Formats: sequence, structure tokens, C-alpha cells
Amino acid sequence: MSSRSLNKVLLIGNLTRDPELRYTPQGTPVCTFGLATNRSWQPSSGGERQEETEFHRIVSWNKLAELCSELLFKGRKVFVEGRLQTRNWTTSEGQERTTVEVVIDNMIVLDSKRREDQSGYVADNAQAAYVPAQDEVAEVPEEEKTVESQPKAVKPDDEKADEKQAADDGKVNPDDIPF
Repeated sequence: MSSRSLNKVLLIGNLTRDPELRYTPQGTPVCTFGLATNRSWQPSSGGERQEETEFHRIVSWNKLAELCSELLFKGRKVFVEGRLQTRNWTTSEGQERTTVEVVIDNMIVLDSKRREDQSGYVADNAQAAYVPAQDEVAEVPEEEKTVESQPKAVKPDDEKADEKQAADDGKVNPDDIPF
């Protein structure tokens, strides 16, 4: 009998900064943002109510990354679901670094906040926006996880193949979601 393990994270919190959408050299979208969660409690010894805030680094890939970039902004309340991932790397100065992040595969917008962007367009989402699980998206190989800030052009044939694949799978295409 093999032992099972579970790596699952569920968070509800507010964005601490606007999402940052970038692309790997292979053109895979990746979006990062910060999420703050609060916890309050009454000490058993009595006294004043205590509160603490945790800050989480959130990462999304592929279509979910693009949707997070479009729908989210600083202050917005969201539910995210994913897994913990620890990454180690060496800086250009030779220092070892470690970061723990939550790689998400589901996101739900929980508020109806409005934001006016630079063009004067007001983004309004009057109800919670559900972004479906990205089950049809394969795990991104490590070699594709190097990120660059310039997007790679997508060939129209690639888009048609993606649409056909989504239709063949019988799953919801995130492009068809009206928000």
C-alpha cells in the first residue's frame, strides 16, 4: 500500500499589489501578485483582541495567468486554490535565496469593487467571477519557468488548435467566459 500525500492551499484575502503578467521565453504566460490574509483571536489569558496579517506570493500560469491579470487589482478580495511550492536560486552576487509561493489553479473574485484605469474605463464586476480549474493545462516544465517581460507572438494557427482542443475536451474555454 502506498502512502498518499496532499499539498493543497485555500486562501481568501486582498491583493497587496496589482498583478504582474510576464512570459517565459517559450511564450507561456505567468502572473504573480501578493495576497494578504488576516487572523484575529482573543488570548486565553484575556486581554485585548490580537490580529496578525500573513502575506503570500501567488503564481498562476497559462490562461489563468491572463485572467488574473485582466480581472484583479490591488485591494480586490479573492479566493484562490492551489499548492505550496518552494523554489531555491542563486542571485547574481552568489547569494542563496529561497521563496515559498502558492501556485494556483482556481481563482474566484469575491467583491464588486470598481477601478478606473488610465484610459478612464471603469472596470465593474457586479458579481463574483469564477475562473474554472485549469485541468486541461499541463504542468509547465522547469525549463519554461524562466520569465522574461516581453510577450512572444502567438501564431493564429496555434490559437485555432487550442480552441479545437478545448472543444474536443468538452471543457469550458476561458475565452468564452463573458467577464
